[in-house]
Order: sequence, then C-alpha cells, then structure tokens
Amino acid sequence: MTLHNARRFMMPSKTLGAYVIKLYLKSFMGMLLGLVSVLQLLDLLANMDAVMNGVGATGASALDYVLLRLPQLMSEFIPFSALLATLLTLAALNQNSEIIIMKASGLSAHRILFPLGLPCLLIALLHFTFNETVVTQSTAKLNYWADNDYAAGLPPPPEYAKNARIVDGTTLVIAQSITRSGNIVLLDKVSLYERDDIGLPTSLVRAGFASYVNEGWTLYEVRYFNPVTHELKVVESMPWNIDATPDSFLASTIKPDHVTSAKLWGAIQELDKEGRPVDTLLASFYQKFFAPMATLLMPLLGAIAGFGVHRAGSLLVRVVMGMALGFSYFVADNFMLAMGEFGVAPPLLAAGAPFLLFLTVGFTVLFFTEE
Repeated sequence: MTLHNARRFMMPSKTLGAYVIKLYLKSFMGMLLGLVSVLQLLDLLANMDAVMNGVGATGASALDYVLLRLPQLMSEFIPFSALLATLLTLAALNQNSEIIIMKASGLSAHRILFPLGLPCLLIALLHFTFNETVVTQSTAKLNYWADNDYAAGLPPPPEYAKNARIVDGTTLVIAQSITRSGNIVLLDKVSLYERDDIGLPTSLVRAGFASYVNEGWTLYEVRYFNPVTHELKVVESMPWNIDATPDSFLASTIKPDHVTSAKLWGAIQELDKEGRPVDTLLASFYQKFFAPMATLLMPLLGAIAGFGVHRAGSLLVRVVMGMALGFSYFVADNFMLAMGEFGVAPPLLAAGAPFLLFLTVGFTVLFFTEE
C-alpha cells in the first residue's frame, strides 16, 4: 500500500479532516485556558499569604509566582483538557447527526477518529518539549524560592541538594548538603564510615565541611576516631583522596521533576556504576515519555461519546462514561507510578502499563459500542 493510499484509507476527505481538527483544537484551547485560569487563581489565593510575607515581597512577587506556577499547571492538565475536548467535539458531532452522516457515507470509526489523532500527536510532542525546556526549570526555581520563604531578590539558585550519600570503595560517605556554584563545590557536615571487607567499621571521620577546588577534595575541621584503639585526632584541614566527583554526590540526590530526561539519564548511569539502586529514578525517567503520550489515548477513551444514535437519549450517559474512562486512566497512572517509585513494580511496567492497558480498553470499548 502506497503512502497516498494509506492516507486515503485512514483519513477522510481533506475538507472533513480539517473541519474536525479545527473543531477539536478550538475545544482543546478553550478547555486548557479555562481550566488553567481557574486553577491558577485558586492556587494563587491559597499561597498569596506565604508569597506576600516573604522578605522584601512586592506586588511583582505575585506575578513571579504565577509565571513559575503556570507551566506546572499547564503540563498537568494538558491530557485532561485533551479528554474534555474529545468529549465535547464528538458529542457536538453526534448531537448534530454529523457522525451519522459520516458513517452513512462509508467512513468507519477509525477514519472518523483519525483526524483527532493528528492534533493529539502534535500536542503530545509539544507537551514533551514544553516539559523539557520550561517546566523543569520553573519547578526548580519555584521550589528554590519556596525553600527560602519566598524572599525577594534571591540570587540565581546554585546546584543544591540535601542528604547526599555515596559509597567510595569500602567507605560510606554522607553529607548533610552539597552546593555547587561555578567551579566551587562545598559539602556540609561530612561523615566518612570506613569499613573492612565484611562491612565492619574501622574508623569514623567527621568534617565540618569539604571543598572541591581544582579537581581535588579537601576536608576541614576534621575529627578522626578509631573504634578499636579509641584514638581521637583533630585536624584543621587535610587532603581527601576520593575517586568520587561532585556529579556523583549530585546524582545521589537528583530530583526528577527538576531536570531534563537527558540529565536524569546521566544521573541514573552515574548511580548504576556505583551499584546504587536506580529503579525509582528509572520509573520517573520512563514517565517523562509516557506522561505526554497520555494525550494520544484521549480520542479512544472519549470515542464512546461519539458513537451511538443521538435520538436514543444516551448521549449524556456516553459522555459521562467517556469521562469516567479518562479519570480511571489518570488514577491508574498515578497509582502505578507510585508503585514504581516505591520499588514494588518494575520501572518500565510502572510507567507504561496504564498506557498499554487503556489503549486496549479504548479499542475494545470502541469495538463494542460502534453501531
């Protein structure tokens, strides 16, 4: 089958396809703008006191909060808006008997739904790009601002993380926090638990902080304790010979919603080389791809609203059923992602199972409800 014949097999006429796509996009944009506007207003009202009580806060602080929170809300509700737009579009076509006319002209259900799949594919690609370029940065900035009590005039956020821990050979290293600004890296309140081959402690080293300058570590305010001889030494500073780089510490504390998929994958590789568990991060990594793909499911889950005789009086029931299917997907997706983050389900299964399950459900419902 040639590409031209395949297009004619899947797509109805250009005029009809353009009409359905235009109708869908208008509904989608209206739903997205309406939902995000209302939710942004409610969210701002809920957090206004905290924002305006920040040190040096002005009227511009509220605007800054909106600009940082808005991308998160848009990302969260793009699939839901796609579902509502599908229901609205198909219900309107059904109510005006346009779907009946399409079917009477020989169009099958998949050819009627195909024009909805094209804008959904575009929306999914834009959603992924939006998450990678805008949402991750705004989330990191908003959390940094919230951690500093919404104080105005904060400097650009450094790379910062709490409770970093790595294993270097037989030594367990724990740092209360790590901060990187430019070429300077600081570890605060560092503890080194040196162990023998069977895991028994041989010494304990505590340092007030450690610095990484010119590709070398230095410990400061060092206290060394030997549990066998009970020997205690205090040193002002000493070189720290360790193979770990700052990236190793930052990888151990990475937050998936603050970084792009490429950076998250680099952290996963870094931790995997050290033998650290990475299933939780893998589940979040796969979710970065499957979350935007949810939009592709919405024409199938909402298709039940479009197929059926309107005069039978079941249009409202079909719309509610389509909405229920969509809500069920979001519930299942969040549930499986939580299972993946807790290590109960394999990462790929946790991220991809809801999509594949509801893809099958969508085709099944479409098959049994088409009249």
